[in-house]
Parts: sequence; C-alpha cells; structure tokens
Amino acid sequence: MKKQSLHTIVWKEGNIFVAKFLELEIASQGKSKKEAIGNLKEALSLFLEGENISNLPFPSVDEVSTQTISV
Repeated sequence: MKKQSLHTIVWKEGNIFVAKFLELEIASQGKSKKEAIGNLKEALSLFLEGENISNLPFPSVDEVSTQTISV
C-alpha cells in the first residue's frame, strides 16, 4: 500500500486548539496542539476504517502557503 502524506493546519480558538487536514474535510480539537493532532489522527483512522486507501481520491496539495489578511 502506497503511503499518502496529508497536510494539517492547527490554530487556537479560545481555550482549545483545532487541527484540520487541508486535503480532507476532517477536523478535531484538543486542549493542546499535541492533543488536537492526536485526535485528528484518530478521526482519520475512523474515517478510513475498512477503506482501501489506494481507492480514495486524495486531492493533491503541491504547495502550501499561509497569508494573513487583516479586516
């Protein structure tokens, strides 16, 4: 089975950290960055349960950049 790399973004909302995959509509949260990422990995595991990864249409993110926009 071919390994797939996924990109994540983590940010703080109030007292919690939110982690989200950029390629998939999966997000999770935790009291720390480490906990949020751990919960995100668990959510991915549940999402993929019983699935053949090679058959899933993972979008490709060739270049990831961040930009701050003030409003």
